[in-house]
Amino acid sequence: MTQRLLTHLRHVDLAVPDYDRQLAFYTGPWGLVPVAEDSGISFLAAEGSPEQYVVRLRRAEDKRLDLISFGAATRSDVDTLAEQLLADGVQLISRPDTLDTPGGGYGFRFFDIDGRTVEVSAEVGTREHRRIEEREAIPVRLSHVVVNSPDIGATRAWYERHLAFALSDAIGSPRTGDIMNFLRISSQHHTLGIAAGPHTSVHHVSFEMRGLDEFMRGTGRLLRAGARMTWGPGRHLAGDNTFSYFLDPHGNTVEYTTEMEELDEDSWHPHSYTFMDEEVSDQWGTANPMNEVIAKEQHNDVDRGVFVAPPV
Repeated sequence: MTQRLLTHLRHVDLAVPDYDRQLAFYTGPWGLVPVAEDSGISFLAAEGSPEQYVVRLRRAEDKRLDLISFGAATRSDVDTLAEQLLADGVQLISRPDTLDTPGGGYGFRFFDIDGRTVEVSAEVGTREHRRIEEREAIPVRLSHVVVNSPDIGATRAWYERHLAFALSDAIGSPRTGDIMNFLRISSQHHTLGIAAGPHTSVHHVSFEMRGLDEFMRGTGRLLRAGARMTWGPGRHLAGDNTFSYFLDPHGNTVEYTTEMEELDEDSWHPHSYTFMDEEVSDQWGTANPMNEVIAKEQHNDVDRGVFVAPPV
């Protein structure tokens, strides 16, 4: 297995046609803070996070995922990973170099097996952040991202082989096989999830809240603002984290969560849960039942930003 060189999730970058409406949602009821803007691009931070930004929005004709960004500890680790990927035949978009995004840093970009753009960086300057107080129902940080893949097994194997992700838990059934894999790069139960879907797309982007009270207050604020909650509030079994899923103005699913499980990686063994067990989806039994409509919404639109390799 490749040596683990990734440390955490930095940011998720989205392109949207109705940029102004999307920006108003994320900086309004969702609770992120604009920190920089440049001709149709906005960088949005979470108040409790040292990351320069956790979401980048870009004005574009097509809705798409621009990239997912992960951190590395050192410049040397960035170089090592780039060389490993090149040796394994992974297509690099750029070689390691100085970054010109807020906070600078040193990084590079490449395509994953499904054609998504992935960025890895180190030495990014931190931003001044603060402790989120009791009853302050705004995101503390970016928690995790889940993507849809038409071949969940191949995508999971790619991330395990090339980026040293480890499987924490899986959900599925004997009839369907796995429909969700939860992957980690630290003791946090999952930083990346892979869902079985009909096409490559974003499944959901998740934001960590301070605690249960703040999670519920944030959920209520979104409901009062007229945002559509598709599923929740509840508590998953895999990861033991809470969930309230909403649709942003362009139909991307975004989640408030808290209390994600921290694992002892030396002793952890993955579970294979069946989605037929209602407690797997929601231990509390408080959320509306998962159904085909919710699942279709989480499949999202086909991602127009993925790279399709030419035939060989």
